[in-house]
Amino acid sequence: MELRFEGEIWFWRGPAPWHFVTVPDEQSAALEAASAQVTYGWGMIPVTARIGATDWTTSLWPKDGGYLVPVKASVRRAERLELGDTVTIRLGVDI
Repeated sequence: MELRFEGEIWFWRGPAPWHFVTVPDEQSAALEAASAQVTYGWGMIPVTARIGATDWTTSLWPKDGGYLVPVKASVRRAERLELGDTVTIRLGVDI
């Protein structure tokens, strides 16, 4: 499964702070439909992600009926991204 969408980078300030992009509702619904085949527990879905020319592997985090894409610091540095930037993300999910 391949998905593509745009979203804004935001920051969660919890005990383990992290940057995320929220997966839009339409793509979250497609992921939810496939989740039973691909999740490894806690609803996490392993993916290959791409922003610009940078690829990385990660897992989508389930949140409030949707999913979040964690954006690593190395990706933000490589693509010169800042908090609040809107990015295009491509996700690959092996089904």
